[in-house]
Amino acid sequence: MELDVATQLDLLLRISIAVGLAAIVGVERELQSEYAGLRTHALVGLGAATFTVISSHAFRAGDPDPTRIAAQIVTGIGFIGAGSILRNERGVRGLSTAASLWAVAAIGMASGAGLYVLAVGATALALIVLEILDRLEHSVLRGRLHRRDDNGGGNGTSDGGNQATGATVPRPASQRSTGSDR
Repeated sequence: MELDVATQLDLLLRISIAVGLAAIVGVERELQSEYAGLRTHALVGLGAATFTVISSHAFRAGDPDPTRIAAQIVTGIGFIGAGSILRNERGVRGLSTAASLWAVAAIGMASGAGLYVLAVGATALALIVLEILDRLEHSVLRGRLHRRDDNGGGNGTSDGGNQATGATVPRPASQRSTGSDR
């Protein structure tokens, strides 16, 4: 199926908007020194938008189901996201980055479908989650958890000891402080 130049330029605009919006999220990840940063996020947005544009405009013969490509984008992003999650002795890193890659794939799909307001709104919400909720998490929630531990909450004292017996009981990994989930 051949598309006229004006239609192709409109589709290129959709893809360009996806790259720009995904890159904005990537800059935030880059500023947080994450492995998946500006280029990775921009390329995920590019790929998702391009696949969306192709599925909605290039394969119209026989009335195909355009949701099939969208479903495959989500599956493919799962593999990329899994690769950004790192586990070591200190805990797990990369969960927020994996989730941001998933989000920019959706932003790319929205841009590729021509849903610009949705794409821009989703970008703004992603930045709110990554920046503002991160600050809230660090200042309020983690502060409360540390105060609770310091006041004898959780497993007893903050060093994992039992106040009643004085015995030291190691905390399960699920209760240890692992730092940011980035």
